[in-house]
Amino acid sequence: MSDAIGAASPETGGIANPPVIILIEPQLGDNIGKAARAMLNCGLVDLRLVRPRDGWPNERATANAAGADIVIDNAKVFERDEDAVADLNRLYITTARTRDAIKPVFTPKGLAPEMRSVVAKGEKVGVMFGPERTGVRNEHIAMGDAVVTVPLNPGFTSLNLAQAVLLIGYEWWQAGVDVPDYQMLMNDTFPATKEDMERLFEHLEAELDASGFYRVAAKRPNMARNIRNIFNRSNLTHQEVQTLRGMIVAMRGGKYKPKD
Repeated sequence: MSDAIGAASPETGGIANPPVIILIEPQLGDNIGKAARAMLNCGLVDLRLVRPRDGWPNERATANAAGADIVIDNAKVFERDEDAVADLNRLYITTARTRDAIKPVFTPKGLAPEMRSVVAKGEKVGVMFGPERTGVRNEHIAMGDAVVTVPLNPGFTSLNLAQAVLLIGYEWWQAGVDVPDYQMLMNDTFPATKEDMERLFEHLEAELDASGFYRVAAKRPNMARNIRNIFNRSNLTHQEVQTLRGMIVAMRGGKYKPKD
């Protein structure tokens, strides 16, 4: 196995020994490749295959990996389940059914910080996925420290292999990044200041007065407040304010020359 698999690297987001993905008896090379692609999306690079039905290497897996070569090229094949997990300190088993075993049950979101904590201690963790058609068997669940179940529509919980890998991988990756849930991309501009907005309102209201928009003088204050509220809710940028002021001038046949 390449040293890059266990080492911290850009592919793993700087994390040494990220979780191992173990696929038990995967049936289609296409599915293996798509799972590998999902892995690398999420900084996971150590793929282990147990008795892949169509053998290994597999051209369909390479094609469907879409460039996730580090995962495909370093994938290891095992004949025995026990050998595939022998070096792991923690093993989590994915299943839609908890069966009769008494074990901790994680969601992918709950599993991610658990795995982060274990990896931070220098321990090695793995997540096991069963065959596409049947999922893991009871003996696999018995091998694990805990199971992972995705809370989905109770009437239809079926996932394809790559989807299942992506759900686990996504939560793993998100648990280690600090990205705001919402942000406004400003590019080369910046949020409009209150001064920008006040100049816009004065400009607009002057033109509305000149055009006779405020036909009823008594209603003018309320109408002006409503117009201001419309624009204040819009989180305008400085450039957008300048554009609006240019539009106001153009509509009366002039040419806008911003002073700032």
